[in-house]
Amino acid sequence: MNSIEMLPADEYNAALVNHVHPPDWSNPIPSGKYNLIAIGGGSAGIIAALGAAGLGGTSALIERGLLGGDCLNFGCVPSKSLIRSARAAHAFQTAPSYGVNPVCDPRVEFERVMERMRHARADISRHDAAQRFSDMGVDVYLGAAKFTAPDAVQVAGQTLKFARCVIATGGRPQVPPIPGLEESGYLTNETIFSLTKLPARLAVLGLGPIGAEMAQTFRRFGSEVHAIEKESRPLSREEPAASDVIRQQLLREGVHLYFHHLVTRVEKNGDSIRVTIDAAGDTQVIEVDAILVALGRRPNVEGLSLDKAGVEFNKKGVIVNDRLQTTNPRIFAAGDIAGSYQFTHAADAMARACLRNSLFYGNERLSNMIMPRTTYTDPEVAHVGLTPAQAQEQGLQIDSYREEMRNVDRAVVDGETAGYAVIHTRRGSGTVVGATIVAPHAGEMIGEVALLMTSGRKLDTLSSVIHCYPTQVEVLKRIADQYRRTKLSPLVKALFQKWLAWHRR
Repeated sequence: MNSIEMLPADEYNAALVNHVHPPDWSNPIPSGKYNLIAIGGGSAGIIAALGAAGLGGTSALIERGLLGGDCLNFGCVPSKSLIRSARAAHAFQTAPSYGVNPVCDPRVEFERVMERMRHARADISRHDAAQRFSDMGVDVYLGAAKFTAPDAVQVAGQTLKFARCVIATGGRPQVPPIPGLEESGYLTNETIFSLTKLPARLAVLGLGPIGAEMAQTFRRFGSEVHAIEKESRPLSREEPAASDVIRQQLLREGVHLYFHHLVTRVEKNGDSIRVTIDAAGDTQVIEVDAILVALGRRPNVEGLSLDKAGVEFNKKGVIVNDRLQTTNPRIFAAGDIAGSYQFTHAADAMARACLRNSLFYGNERLSNMIMPRTTYTDPEVAHVGLTPAQAQEQGLQIDSYREEMRNVDRAVVDGETAGYAVIHTRRGSGTVVGATIVAPHAGEMIGEVALLMTSGRKLDTLSSVIHCYPTQVEVLKRIADQYRRTKLSPLVKALFQKWLAWHRR
């Protein structure tokens, strides 16, 4: 079996590979038709295969690269490790504002930052180890899969038959055809975590979630960062007010921002790279040492021979219905390849729906999923449900209740007042249809709103929940109190006044 090399070649990456793509792994020999085969060893494939085995069925998991998928190897785990180190560096940089003057001159030791990341990733990789899945009853096949029939797939020279299949092959970075980019070299989320030396100057192409997170992180490490975005703001999927908070924060921290700009050319210039950008004919050149391409993702559909399985696909991925079923009724899809939500927690939820729908004729619907998301900048940006623009597109009238973090006591004492929370309800009702939170712990806080939406409870429920004081999540209670006050109409208030006046007698 071909081994996979992770750079740099150290003990941590060796441990990672030994867990998630062991060089000495021997694929099992199939003994019959599987209840379920999952193609792709990321979050969706793992959940599907483990779920089928845990329910008493026979299942197989096929992975051509590293088990654990992007999340473990090139996404959530390594990026959040770097973000945490950057937050520690930022704490030193801002310590004087808290009345603390460091007695030393703190500096970022980038090699140690990356070593810490590799150590954490290797440690977590035990949970995604091939041997662990095998011990749990899943037949693990390492190699590239391709369909040979509507109910059969081939891997490493063996043909596996299935009753049901889940395609979970994920995606990879989208790299635009910019003249000179390929020749000059670039980084993506699949290669940036192999760095051992901090780029003195870094160009970030795209200010979506990955671009925004890494632009802030590398600036905090000490890089001169130039972030180039074709849209008018960062995180363009989010509410404009949320984008503005992040824009201001990046500017405060010294990130150079270029909106409405396109990269038209890249060329090597000795040890540096010249990046030409254009905004409506206004051209300028930025000189950097490295380029991070963060311009979205494309689905991994190549090499699967989907036509032989009768599975249709497009540029967004495999085409599925609301039950995540492909054009082949035996085959389902989950995760990034299904094209809807590109988050690890979404892949998990979709895989669970695939299990119920494929093995037990369930009716789990993608459209019914309440799917929160978080961008892990500082402050974080978390969202669930509809934005006002989306509500307007659907012809839905809403009421919005907003509270600034500067009005929350814990945010004030923490010195973390940039941000806000807003909750949108159906007009004239407390039924929550969406929310955005911009705060240091927004990713944790959005769960309360997602719970309201999932359980069908109204906004005033949060007024009845006793929250610890002082905490930043109190911002949600304050919003719920706002909503309650709207219920105190002049008529109701007049009745209360009459009652209380009678009560004084």
